[in-house]
Amino acid sequence: MSAPATPLVVLAAGGTAGHVFPAEALGRELLGRGCRVALITDQRGSARGTFLAGTETYRIRAGGLAGKGVAARLRGGVELVIGTWQARRLLARLQPAAVIGFGGYASVPTMAAAALGGRRTAVHEQNAVLGRANRLLAGRVSRIATSFADCQAIPERGADRVVHTGMPVRAAVLAMRERPYAPPALDGTIRLMVVGGSQGARVFSQVVPAAIGLLPDALRCRLAIVQQCRPEDLEAATSAYRAGGIEAELKSFFDDIPERLAAAHLLIARSGASTVAEMLAVGRPAILVPYPHAIDDHQSFNAHAVAEAGGGWLMPQDGFTAPALAARLESLLAVPATLDRAAAAARAVGRPDAAVRLADMVMDLMDRGGDAQPGRPN
Repeated sequence: MSAPATPLVVLAAGGTAGHVFPAEALGRELLGRGCRVALITDQRGSARGTFLAGTETYRIRAGGLAGKGVAARLRGGVELVIGTWQARRLLARLQPAAVIGFGGYASVPTMAAAALGGRRTAVHEQNAVLGRANRLLAGRVSRIATSFADCQAIPERGADRVVHTGMPVRAAVLAMRERPYAPPALDGTIRLMVVGGSQGARVFSQVVPAAIGLLPDALRCRLAIVQQCRPEDLEAATSAYRAGGIEAELKSFFDDIPERLAAAHLLIARSGASTVAEMLAVGRPAILVPYPHAIDDHQSFNAHAVAEAGGGWLMPQDGFTAPALAARLESLLAVPATLDRAAAAARAVGRPDAAVRLADMVMDLMDRGGDAQPGRPN
């Protein structure tokens, strides 16, 4: 009798790191459990280079529809149709035991083809509101994995298939989880970290130095600031800090974010899925300023979830002014116990085992044999 074939799990992800990072984390966990893993992505995803050692990568066509003009929507629609046809042929050849999507338009052709083929399927949602791609697929997939316990915009037809797994984060971030939070000592240094996503945030470069300049001298002189800026904003932000006599280290990119996050007393950041997952996993308090133009305003949902859990404070960008930020900083930094409580609350809702839980869901999906696509046989 021949040995059973090693199950193949196909991951559908591409575009931004927020979609690719959790796919990599799941892939690594599945490889450790003896599965084979393949990635189906679009041109942007394949351009990121090697996805994960031990995986095969395939590229198909994909096009976005949201927030575009009529001509661009038509082109995107054609790309999606072509990509779905390509994915259907590819899946017929690969014969995967399960197909898992990670949102974004790059995942739609593969997940649509898998659903149409009656395969075992699941999607993972990184944000606190179900994205448009996953919303489109929610009624057709076998499982919907969520990063937040309360995820908005899940269609009624998919509500019974929700599994709260959490958002996987990088191993380097998880290693910092065991580093305890120590609130700033009385009259000691206060370490403030400012990040605005992969490209920085111009509003942070404009508002944060001005806000620091409004703080009382006794508080301002205690601050040690690490800030990520856009390259074109570095000179102006550096000059603003220098004029105020403020200690600040500014770069357009930091390659040791986990270490710096663990050392921070307070984070000021956008509320993208990866940033939020990392600050929760490590357990650090944050002032979150959602990007106001995000599709479906998903960053606001993420920030609200953190604030409701007690792990941070939400400041909408239209109220993120130098005086408002200075007042918020002065009130928080004057009472270190407030930061300590928020750090503990953040850590309590972090999911360090998210990749394990997500892999458990996939293994369970494969083991069940049935219930592949709702309403269709395997």
